[in-house]
Amino acid sequence: MLYSEMNKEQLAAEKEKVTALYGDFKKKGLNLTMARGIPAPEQLDLSINMLLHCLDGECKSREGIDCRSYGVLDGIAEAKEIFMDMLNVGSDEVIVGGNSSLQMMYDTIMRALQLGVLGSEKPWCRYEHVKFLCPSPGYDRHFAMCEALGIEMITVPYMQDGPDMDMVEKYVSEDEEIKGIWCVPMYSNPTGITYSDEVVRRFANLKPKAKDFRIFWDNAYCVHHLYDDKQDKLLNIIEECKKAGNPNMVFEFSSTSKISFPGGGLAVICASKENIDFIKKQMAFQTIGFDKLNQLRHAKYFSNFEGVEKHMKAHAAIIRPKFEVVEYMLEKELAPLGIGEWTNPKGGYFVSFNAPEGCAKRIVSLAKEAGVVMTNAGATYPYGKDPLDSNIRIAPTFPSVDDLRKAMELFCICVRLAYLEKNA
Repeated sequence: MLYSEMNKEQLAAEKEKVTALYGDFKKKGLNLTMARGIPAPEQLDLSINMLLHCLDGECKSREGIDCRSYGVLDGIAEAKEIFMDMLNVGSDEVIVGGNSSLQMMYDTIMRALQLGVLGSEKPWCRYEHVKFLCPSPGYDRHFAMCEALGIEMITVPYMQDGPDMDMVEKYVSEDEEIKGIWCVPMYSNPTGITYSDEVVRRFANLKPKAKDFRIFWDNAYCVHHLYDDKQDKLLNIIEECKKAGNPNMVFEFSSTSKISFPGGGLAVICASKENIDFIKKQMAFQTIGFDKLNQLRHAKYFSNFEGVEKHMKAHAAIIRPKFEVVEYMLEKELAPLGIGEWTNPKGGYFVSFNAPEGCAKRIVSLAKEAGVVMTNAGATYPYGKDPLDSNIRIAPTFPSVDDLRKAMELFCICVRLAYLEKNA
């Protein structure tokens, strides 16, 4: 029976029942976490031979570069080629960096603030205000970066096929202080949405008032499919920007953080050749070159992009059952009650759950009290403020299937209890 159809007496009786269920869970002494999108140990084991046997004493790249030494600012050719095929970019449109795409994003913003971007009249820091558009719910670390650097954030809502582009187009065409927008365009964090072709083309055809406006295209999950036969497709933003006459408007980022090792992968920035040449001139004062031994390890281990695709099927086999547990538990425990809405993504690392308005913080608090830690309610919005107190990011990848089943059982109880506390 739908909770919305229950009378006060029925709701009160239901609250008493659910409170008892919650009390039983608290006695179990659970200690589980779904706070972040972390690969499970079994996923990390998939790449262990990269560390153990990959180089076997051979430290020269295909072109004879000694990867133990300095140089090659933009990355060795064979490492570039993997990302060229993954992201459909040219060799002069990519820089292979260290292990963290987040660091590359941070460095890119810092250079823009202090030195400007290609075509800037002045560095961003010389403007009275610098603003970013933030499609939400979105990636909390993007928002935390802006907040730490004093960049004002403007929330843009998500639609079914991506951000509200009417709002995006209006904002960027009218306000010169808007210098960027955050995007996770494929299997987005946390909604799981992949931007439609129309949305990508509208991004490419933006007419920003700020000539130094940039799209920060965090394509973190471009190969993170859960199914062989059900996979989203994403238009190539760099190519679309070229077609639209805006070749320099986008910075695209990706990494192998959830392909090989989060703490020891490869990250890239991709952009037009003009942008890349400009960035390399700025980066030359920052580093002589990134870890080429790690680049060589990855190139030898995967051989090519087909090797990456094969590897990702092994990842999917591990995490797909976990997403199916989340979907099953939500459908079984909450759908018949009519409380909450959620996504069923085809890839990525998250499920986005929208609780009844005003309940998200209470749900997360109840779960924590009973031994399951989740991402803080509000974290998926700028400044940590969800205006509806509704969105919760579920990260199912790290726990075992058995632990996840327990965690989701508790989560559903917490959703029910939070609703009943508010309405009974």
